Amino acid sequence: MDFSSFAFHPRIASGIQAAGYTQPTPIQEQAIPVVLDKRDMIGVAQTGTGKTAAFMLPILQRLAERKGNHVRVLVLAPTRELAEQTHQATQLLGKDIGVRSVAVYGGVKKRPQASALRRGADVVIACPGRLLDLYGDRAIDLSHVEVLVLDEADRMCDMGFLPDIRRILALLPKGRQTLFFSATMPPEIRRLAESILRDPVTVQVDAIAPAKTVSHAFYPTTEGRKRDLLLALLRGPATGRVLVFTRTKHRAQNLASFLGKAGFNVAAIEGNMTQRERQGALDGFRSGRYAILVATDVAARGIDVDDITHVINFDMPDSVDSYTHRVGRTGRISKTGHAFSLSAPADRLLRSWVEKAVGKPIESRRLPGFDYGGAVTVSTGAASRPSAGGPSRRYGRRAYLRR
Repeated sequence: MDFSSFAFHPRIASGIQAAGYTQPTPIQEQAIPVVLDKRDMIGVAQTGTGKTAAFMLPILQRLAERKGNHVRVLVLAPTRELAEQTHQATQLLGKDIGVRSVAVYGGVKKRPQASALRRGADVVIACPGRLLDLYGDRAIDLSHVEVLVLDEADRMCDMGFLPDIRRILALLPKGRQTLFFSATMPPEIRRLAESILRDPVTVQVDAIAPAKTVSHAFYPTTEGRKRDLLLALLRGPATGRVLVFTRTKHRAQNLASFLGKAGFNVAAIEGNMTQRERQGALDGFRSGRYAILVATDVAARGIDVDDITHVINFDMPDSVDSYTHRVGRTGRISKTGHAFSLSAPADRLLRSWVEKAVGKPIESRRLPGFDYGGAVTVSTGAASRPSAGGPSRRYGRRAYLRR
């Protein structure tokens, strides 16, 4: 099956070609006909399986069939990065039909976003808090929205956005089409979906377990040896483009500084950074200026970078769902990826849960030649692995909290 099977408008077909798409992914193959049929839908699929195109392509078809002068499509996203990613995908896929897309999120000034909305938008991609701010300023009219998309709904609820989402729902027309996308479906998310969807079609693609294209390994260690083990992995098996997860913002910054002193080209991305800082780190990682990106769970939402070869859990996540979201950053769109977890003795129970989610035992590995005992020693010389070029990032500036 290829995209011609959906009989998209020729100008949308040119956007598909510009994006380099050839064959639809499973979620796209199953979801696109449902959205084209203007049905409400619950889409359950892993991060990195092509969900954005699964809803945006049929939405663009709807926009191409009839012009309008109002905000007709609203996409709610949990983070600035995901909102910006969806905005850029919309512009690329809809470049030849003249779609007007605006992304709104916190951490930057409101005035340019309000001005863009007042100039006119067909599609608005928004973080809930900033959207409500702009609505309160009368910068946006939501009374003509035809399609609502809740993207990564589970993470929005995890981040405390549920009250804001309910406020936004009250502002929208009752007769809209609603599309609900989530990588996991815990009970509170299912209850939310049931309360806002009308006779929905459920499309589920390998949603609960991590993607089959990702290999998994645990590297047992102690807290005191984690940093040295990470260095050894980065100098050995974890070559390529590497995303490292920590539990807190403070640990992300400290670990990035540590790796920078060890000779790696590294950036950090966490919730206390300004949007400009976060975008600079992400752009540098995407372009190859930084070979390594150290991130927290919240800040990593929306990271859409091709060819991430390894995800390393420097700190184990606090749930199987978080593990699934993290490792979904590699092995995307059927590419092969690797997930390494530095596992301390206290992580034993979570390890067993992850193994159940994966559906098989996960190998425990010892890195050959690594000294698992003795004092911690850190070399601050140049790293032996190839670097991506460019200087290490500077750290420490705290600014706006993510909205």
